[in-house]
This record gives sequence, structure tokens and C-alpha cells, in this order.
Amino acid sequence: MIETVDPSLESPMLFTEAAAAKVKSLIDEEENDSLKLRVFITGGGCAGFSYGFTFDEQAAEDDTVVERDGVTMVVDPMSFQYLAGAEVDFKEGLQGSQFVINNPNATTTCGCGSSFSI
Repeated sequence: MIETVDPSLESPMLFTEAAAAKVKSLIDEEENDSLKLRVFITGGGCAGFSYGFTFDEQAAEDDTVVERDGVTMVVDPMSFQYLAGAEVDFKEGLQGSQFVINNPNATTTCGCGSSFSI
């Protein structure tokens, strides 16, 4: 059974309004309402682990699912252990636009914010 997290309740992960709006616009561009934002962790990067983002049409049975404003974010169990309590946001600034993860579990991060260690 897929567990869906209600964003109005205390969530194991936070999916910000800005991130959900950006995902919604990207889904609209792709014209595929079944797409979900998959957030994952991979080994590597200058600090040990790297964050990854992709679109997926399926949520696995053991994924954590967070919904906001009609948009779904999914995280696999292996990645979730490093992302519990994290916030997925979308920022636009002088260095461009990007999804950003504010991860309370990270003890160090690299300068670009795309990799971390625990």
C-alpha cells in the first residue's frame, strides 16, 4: 500500500508551494498528468551524496508520497532515510533556477548545495 502524506499535517518531508508550482508547470509542458517528481539520493558529489530529481509515472508500493496543490512527490525508502524531515523547495536567483533541498540530516554540504554528507 502506498502511503500518502497530507501536507497540512506534520510531514516526514516538506514540499513547498514554490516547488509544487514549478513541478506543475513542468508537468503541464509535458502534457502528462500522471508524472510525479521523484527525489532521490545517489553516492558521489564533492561531499559524499548527491540529490537527484526526475519525473516518474509510477509510485512504488514502498515509496513515501507527498502531495501538494495537486502535485505528487515520491521518495524511495533508501533515499528517504537520508531525507526524513527535509524541505524540497524551488529557488530563482542570480545563479539560475533550481530545486533546493534543505536537509536537517546533512552535517556538511558543498558550496553549490547539491551534495552533502551525514
